[in-house]
Amino acid sequence: MREVAFIKQNKEKWLEFEQAIFGKSKKKPDELASLYIHLVNDLAYAQTYYSKSKTVVYLNYLASQTYQKIYKTKREDTNRLLYFFKTEVPLLVYEYRRYILYAFLIFIVLTSIGVVSALNDDTFPRLILGDQYVNMTLENIKEGNPVAVYKSGTNWGSYIGITWNNLKVGAMSYFLGIFIGIGTFLIFIENCIMLGSFQTFFYQQDVFWESVRGIWIHGSMEIFAMVIEAGAGFALGASILFPKTFSRFNSFKIGFKNTFKIFLSTMPFTIMAGFLEGFITRYSIDMPIFLSVGIILITLGMISFYYLVYPFLVHKKMKK
Repeated sequence: MREVAFIKQNKEKWLEFEQAIFGKSKKKPDELASLYIHLVNDLAYAQTYYSKSKTVVYLNYLASQTYQKIYKTKREDTNRLLYFFKTEVPLLVYEYRRYILYAFLIFIVLTSIGVVSALNDDTFPRLILGDQYVNMTLENIKEGNPVAVYKSGTNWGSYIGITWNNLKVGAMSYFLGIFIGIGTFLIFIENCIMLGSFQTFFYQQDVFWESVRGIWIHGSMEIFAMVIEAGAGFALGASILFPKTFSRFNSFKIGFKNTFKIFLSTMPFTIMAGFLEGFITRYSIDMPIFLSVGIILITLGMISFYYLVYPFLVHKKMKK
């Protein structure tokens, strides 16, 4: 795109920035933050294609002034962590919502493959889960506690070990997206087919409901976070594969900066899931049904709202 066309296409938007920063137009800091994301993208494009132009100088100045305006006027933004989760991540989730949708669709397909495979081949769960785990679980079922495996070890030991493993798997799922999303897909295949096979195994042993009451106390957040991490990994891969108007390297830089924040946002949910698995799941068989089901619905509702509903609310608020 020629520079003249680029300026003409974005002129109105930049004038809106000027009015918000220097003029009488009053915008909330959250709204400025949303506009700032677009401005940074324009600046990156100009730096790539018109590096010696005055347009770069102008946009760089505008971006710096916008940044200062946001952090000087938004009092609660002195708490950077609050702003990160309250505004920045939801806006990024909205921006990359397509890839999160893809991740959910792929999750359903791959998990279904695990379910169908286990239903049609009794040896499939052993192939995926291992003979030792299957034999141990069969013994636990005979003893009346299908999820007794979660009672092994101490509370704190289980919590730390489980959380570390889940964080490591989530990081692999995201960072392997650098291989144009293929690495993320391979990790996703393994985990989704395992989940489908795992849950079907309990169904075949007639303890499906007992397993749901136990496993999904922590699984709601753990599995949901896994899907979001995969979505971030797919988006990272797409930034390399489909650079649009940017150079491939600049597209990757922007994609990594944005998707890494989405990945980071899943960590508190993964840590919370580890806590539930280490301290609560082990007592699921002795819990009243309303309590275990209530925990599942609350945890699933929290993470679903944050990633599926809240981003649209924040985006809508910014447009007003």
